[in-house]
Amino acid sequence: MALMDFIKKQFLDVIAWTEDENGTLAWRYPMADQEIQNGAVLVVRESQLALFVNEGQVADVFGPGSHTLNTQTLPLLTNLQHWDKLLASPFKSDVYFFSTRQQLDQKWGTPQAITIRDADFGAVRLRAFGNYSYRVADAKLFHTEVSGTRDRYSTQDIEGQLRGLVLQNISTAVASSGIAFLDLAANQGLFSQALTQQLAPEFAKLGLRLESLTLQNLSLPEDLQKVLDQKIGMGMVGQDMGQFLQYQTAQAMTQLAQGTAGGGGLAADGMGLGAGMAMGQVLAQTLSASHAQPNSARTDELLATLEKLAQLTRQGVLTAEEFAAKKAEVLKKLG
Repeated sequence: MALMDFIKKQFLDVIAWTEDENGTLAWRYPMADQEIQNGAVLVVRESQLALFVNEGQVADVFGPGSHTLNTQTLPLLTNLQHWDKLLASPFKSDVYFFSTRQQLDQKWGTPQAITIRDADFGAVRLRAFGNYSYRVADAKLFHTEVSGTRDRYSTQDIEGQLRGLVLQNISTAVASSGIAFLDLAANQGLFSQALTQQLAPEFAKLGLRLESLTLQNLSLPEDLQKVLDQKIGMGMVGQDMGQFLQYQTAQAMTQLAQGTAGGGGLAADGMGLGAGMAMGQVLAQTLSASHAQPNSARTDELLATLEKLAQLTRQGVLTAEEFAAKKAEVLKKLG
């Protein structure tokens, strides 16, 4: 009976793998009850690695090429099974193939805004997204740390882990680069380079090599973007608070004039005028305290003029164009 079972056994003469699905990183050769014939040929194609595992231990790793399997080409396996070097008999081991080609266009992104320290703004919350590519570089490490004994392991199985690594290292990458947010937005390549350097060792711990990482978009949440747009619109660096308040006051006056034309009513006019006057008072105080100018009375007078002009515009005495022209004259004197 034992002799018949031996005769019925199938022996493998050629072991090879042709990828039939995109995104496969590791694939176990289906052995069933088959054994590998001593002297069989292992075919490892370009962009592949093959790994032999015997009784739970990694025996040997083979790179691209055709390999004849015998006691000379499998020295570690021979040692594990305590073969007699003169014995030529079939053997059984698990054979895993790994795809080493680049896995392209893997997506990453921040599902929520993350907070980073910034040289210009102190701290900003930003959103970012892009893509990256990687490959299996160390088959033994990837097998022992990630894929294990599964029949098939794909990019989808590790996608969440890798995306988490990207997000985890964004803040550290920006901080270590010393690049301000405005410079990151203008030079996205700098951000990608800093993040790639930060991530490469983390990928290597999994037996992977990060080949590239790109940043496709970097943005602020809507509320912060409005503040940034406001500063850019007035052409200031962000250090002259007096100039910023002047700009805010002028904008408030314009909104007051437009508010009456839209039918806001007396209550709205009163609230708007109060806001404009309060802004004017803050501006006068700021200019007086920060610059210690002796002509603070002149500043108050000019701001009062702006308020009167806004009131005349609301009453229909001045047109919007006339108000804009007068406002420009007053702001020029304030400057």
